[in-house]
Amino acid sequence: MTAAIETQLSQQERVAIARLHALLELLPAALDKQLAAIGLTAFEFTLLEALDESPSGRVRLGRLAARTNATLPRLSRVVTGLERKGLVVREPCPEDGRAFNAVLTPQGRDAFQDARPQHAHAVRAMVLEDLSVQDVDELAALCLKILGRLDPDHRMDVTACLADPAPSGATGAECDADPTPACDADPRPSA
Repeated sequence: MTAAIETQLSQQERVAIARLHALLELLPAALDKQLAAIGLTAFEFTLLEALDESPSGRVRLGRLAARTNATLPRLSRVVTGLERKGLVVREPCPEDGRAFNAVLTPQGRDAFQDARPQHAHAVRAMVLEDLSVQDVDELAALCLKILGRLDPDHRMDVTACLADPAPSGATGAECDADPTPACDADPRPSA
């Protein structure tokens, strides 16, 4: 390759990146719009889902950040908003005085259960509806390949286990990359 070619993207690459960028911009807003009627954002739904999947309904904030693919500052802001809505409470972790747990309230569990059908419908309609099983597998593989470069240390759950990066409530084997729980609020993913 010549130096000029190496310093610019090909037309095919430019189209792919433009489409990916558009997807990354449009999908969260479209999901937020679908969930707005029930008073949640897509990220709030993801956070409530992670708490609901925990047998105790509580997860340490650092672990919750990894599960939801969020930075701790973003997660903390969203947890604060969910606290204001009465859906989550923040409690000190008894096993580690430096850490805090997010705990799903009964109202939070109800809100999550009420939102599940709307979320599933929105995701299917906007993303999965016209994709075959093979297309979904290819999409997951392509995303994981890119995410592996963006998160080379596998700090986020979605990149921690190549065998099954699905949420802990999904089927699949336990992954060695899952940290040993530091406190009761850090459950190991269930199989």
